[in-house]
Amino acid sequence: MDPALQELIDKQAIGDVLQRYSRTLDWLDDDAQSGCYWPDAEVDYGFFKGRAAEFLPIVMEVERGSDRRWHMLSQPLIAFQSPTSASSECYGIFAGSKRQEDGTLAGNLYGGRYLDEWEKRDAGGGDEWRISSRTYLLDWQSDLTDQPGFEPNPDFPLPTAKISESGHPLYRPL
Repeated sequence: MDPALQELIDKQAIGDVLQRYSRTLDWLDDDAQSGCYWPDAEVDYGFFKGRAAEFLPIVMEVERGSDRRWHMLSQPLIAFQSPTSASSECYGIFAGSKRQEDGTLAGNLYGGRYLDEWEKRDAGGGDEWRISSRTYLLDWQSDLTDQPGFEPNPDFPLPTAKISESGHPLYRPL
């Protein structure tokens, strides 16, 4: 295959993993989240430094502690070192809220960047790209107060969903 075409295919595959990373955190999909990292990947989030296999139960517990969570990542900038290794950087925004004592939802909005190393390995069903090393850098944080509840606002009734455990009925494996 033309190397330029293969690089485009590989960039798309890496971008898909990053989107899956955000989505599976938000929908609390432990199995799909684990497929974003190689189990031996080195992870550094500050509050955790170690292997991905040990990190995943911790991060999913943190996510389950929020009544609402939302992750969005930018398009990554990707540089290939070889046909099976790459580096990327992308920006991310994360919001999480919890029910407060007065019944309202409040939380924080975080902005940062993901510095990732990637490897393309055989995953048992063929070669795939996964994160082999990740460092997260927090750039800023802002309070979010008085967030919408889980009942539609009668003045502007947009639907809401409370995702409090894996297997939400609106979640579709993609």
